[in-house]
Amino acid sequence: MLQACPLDGALLVDKPAGCTSHDVVDRVRRRFQLKKVGHCGTLDPNATGLLVLVLGQATRLSEKFMASDKVYEGDIKLGEATDSYDADGHITGSLPVPPVTLDQLNEEARPFLGDQQQTPPMVSAVKIQGVPLYKLARKGQEVERQPRFIHIYSFKFSSYAEPVAHFRLACTKGTYVRTVAHELGQKLGCGAHLLTLRRLVSGKFDVANARPLADILAWTEAELARNVIPFLKLRAYE
Repeated sequence: MLQACPLDGALLVDKPAGCTSHDVVDRVRRRFQLKKVGHCGTLDPNATGLLVLVLGQATRLSEKFMASDKVYEGDIKLGEATDSYDADGHITGSLPVPPVTLDQLNEEARPFLGDQQQTPPMVSAVKIQGVPLYKLARKGQEVERQPRFIHIYSFKFSSYAEPVAHFRLACTKGTYVRTVAHELGQKLGCGAHLLTLRRLVSGKFDVANARPLADILAWTEAELARNVIPFLKLRAYE
């Protein structure tokens, strides 16, 4: 298939905190007056890092790229549990943090590796009978959720200064890292939540090659075209 337009392809965005993935799509579409823009894997509003956008003809590849494995880094705060499992939620419990070393944290992380069933948090975009769970959560409702199959390839802590531990995690699509943080807190007996999250890798795409959203929105159309991975070259990233 011949490339119809130099703006058909993938655009790698380094998403800032404070906006949704849909916000990023909408801003790029409006700024460059594009008809078709999609993304390849949602990041929570306060998460940062790699967001792969697909433009024009490349939107047909969104599901394929969305299915790719992911790599994240971030911080987990021990001693506080929240209803959303991250820093955006309301604190539901606060307990003293037990004495723990970096080596002990990595011992606790090992059982998370491999195949498993993970239940999505109530504050998530998963839909039950067409209604996103987060809308039910806002009304104070909690419903039964079906566990999903995921695989965690690696989960390792690199630093710890009580109560915050820094980690790196590689996993399959659909893994809720904040659920991992919440469950780690349960194992330690003090509660925990995801304090920060940054996506580093999605499939063969790397955040090192992404550009900040603010920079992209300041580009001309010609600059955008120079930074789009052309549709005909995307096969190398499948």
